[in-house]
Amino acid sequence: MNALIVIPVFDEAATIGRVVRAARAHGAVLVVDDGSHDASAAIARAAGAEVVRHPRRLGKGQAIRTGIAAARSRGASLVVTLDGDGQHDPGDLAAVLAAARSTPGTLVIGGRLRDPRLLAADRLNAIRVAGFFVNWASGLALEDTQSGFRAYPLAFFDDVRPRRGGFVFETEALVAAGLRGWPVREVPVTTIARAGRRSRFHPIADGVAIGAYLAGRVLVRWGLEAGAAVAALAGHLHSPGSWTAAVGQAQLQRMLTSLGGWWRHPRRRRAAVAARATLAAPAVLPLLVVQALVAGRDFTSPLVTRLCSQDRLDAPPAREPLIALVAQEKPRP
Repeated sequence: MNALIVIPVFDEAATIGRVVRAARAHGAVLVVDDGSHDASAAIARAAGAEVVRHPRRLGKGQAIRTGIAAARSRGASLVVTLDGDGQHDPGDLAAVLAAARSTPGTLVIGGRLRDPRLLAADRLNAIRVAGFFVNWASGLALEDTQSGFRAYPLAFFDDVRPRRGGFVFETEALVAAGLRGWPVREVPVTTIARAGRRSRFHPIADGVAIGAYLAGRVLVRWGLEAGAAVAALAGHLHSPGSWTAAVGQAQLQRMLTSLGGWWRHPRRRRAAVAARATLAAPAVLPLLVVQALVAGRDFTSPLVTRLCSQDRLDAPPAREPLIALVAQEKPRP
């Protein structure tokens, strides 16, 4: 399986040379310089990468699209992405590539939460909240949905063509993978605490963009859940006349049995967990932004743990019914 390692960068002169040199041990490397003002492109080229440069900054999503187009032109069947700022260990490329090659047609996510204590509280909580709603919207069961360390089968982008830009591109791709039934696998990668300057991810602009996209997908999921609840309660009533007959004792008993079964079903319990998180989101999300902008005591972790625990959502059993209910979008030509 021919792979191209794509590294989007913007002003990463301090780290890109080391990242490229380590990544080249695992395959061909393409650096997409997204309009950097520093020497990122020259340093990457000197380290052995092929470099494609955007004349101005277009955002991470467009940088990945440029890498995908380059992979097509080179006959690659697999695109591996990692960041150029040093937050991903290129040594983990061996594990990510091995997982992708052992399960062809699978998206592989490099999960950074093997040791969450190494992540700052604001970063960890943002990952957990976003992950909760990505999993709820898509039916997936991933810990680190915000990781940019990924392996995509190139065929995936024949079926799914994310339209959003910036950091939303990766979230949109993951949600679409879950809804369209693409297998997604998570493998642990090294957790690296960020040192020096802050991430290119801006908690206000990028966080709001991802939140707005997920809000739309969550609403779609709630529409599906409402339809499933109605079907569970009324599925045995085959005609309008049946509603009148429901006053009969036998029919009433069947309705109560149906209602009780729906109430005890794991899907209903998962929906209750998601409902609490959804209702609390307007309060939780601003707190995450405040936590990211100010240093001091961590005041969001208890709330995030209580409301957005993936263990409580219990996503794996939810995946099959969700895919069965979602109307599959037609692949764009």
